[in-house]
Amino acid sequence: MSQILKNKVLDDFILWNNLKNGNEKSFSLLFEKYYRDLISYGNSLCPYAEKVQDCIQDVFADIWLYRDSLQDNVVVKAYLLSSVRKRIARLHERDHVFRKTTTTDALEFLFDFSIENDLVEDEVTAERVLLLNKLLNDLPGRQKEALYLRYHQGLSVDQIADLLDVNYQSASNLLHRGLLSLRKEWKGSIPLLVLISSGVF
Repeated sequence: MSQILKNKVLDDFILWNNLKNGNEKSFSLLFEKYYRDLISYGNSLCPYAEKVQDCIQDVFADIWLYRDSLQDNVVVKAYLLSSVRKRIARLHERDHVFRKTTTTDALEFLFDFSIENDLVEDEVTAERVLLLNKLLNDLPGRQKEALYLRYHQGLSVDQIADLLDVNYQSASNLLHRGLLSLRKEWKGSIPLLVLISSGVF
């Protein structure tokens, strides 16, 4: 683990435990730190921006309300993403969007990958990047979501497995199959993972 990542985990650990002890400043800092990531992920699962914002507000309201019962050792970002996913799944169930499903499996991943052309130095590669965008967005939803969580949100395979409610091997397979499909078609000069990691905004 890099020193920067260690510091980030440590910062989250301190903020989380301060929050558990009733520190409103730490609560606000975590909200501000992860709000944009949660909005991005929430919008990929629900096309209604106001409902996504409501779900995120509800997640943080519950965290504050039930802070005494929160676990001590959590990966805060993964915990928040998972909580938002579950909250949106319950919203869909309540609104009968997915025929009263009570699982997160029925959520459709709506995020559109769009790798930026400013990473590209020549016209041929630019054309291939357009193709890569299409290939990414044509992947099965679960593969696309796994890639998004791994390379855009920076989650580990273990964390992706927990969030998607699958075992480690299934999460690893989703990533492997998605990358395998892309690598079959990618012939550009820029490494594939650099593009996926840097340009999915």
